[in-house]
Amino acid sequence: MDALERLRAAIPDAARDIRLNLQAVLRGGALSLVEDANAAAAIMAMNNVYYRFRHMVGKPVYGEKPAGLRMNRLMQPATSRTDFELMALAVSAINGCEVCVRAHEKTVTEVGLTPDQVNDAVRIAATIYAAAVGLEPGEPGAGDPSVTEVSIQSA
Repeated sequence: MDALERLRAAIPDAARDIRLNLQAVLRGGALSLVEDANAAAAIMAMNNVYYRFRHMVGKPVYGEKPAGLRMNRLMQPATSRTDFELMALAVSAINGCEVCVRAHEKTVTEVGLTPDQVNDAVRIAATIYAAAVGLEPGEPGAGDPSVTEVSIQSA
């Protein structure tokens, strides 16, 4: 049984739809860009908090201050800047950062990605996020980073 099948098997029956969706969105190796995906997730974990704060506060004074946050990987990804931006968009959608979602969506569509491609990336991210939520504590694979990590690498 490959890692994706182990992950799917660990998702409880209450989340059966997620188990089926996970199979559908990951076929064809859609997530073979693991290194950049992990980097995008880490950078967006930082940026989404910071920029969501600035947006929620709504005071111009915070928008005038430099973020001072290093994001070198965004400029020199292992894959392509477009792929990295698309991953950053998907992570920002999961994290609910409207400002970041708008900025990354603008960037990827300006370089030629279609709304269908953007939609697919967010749909895949939503399904993977739902799979993680569906792994209840105490279920086989829940909280086991090797199951999640291996499944992403094998997809």
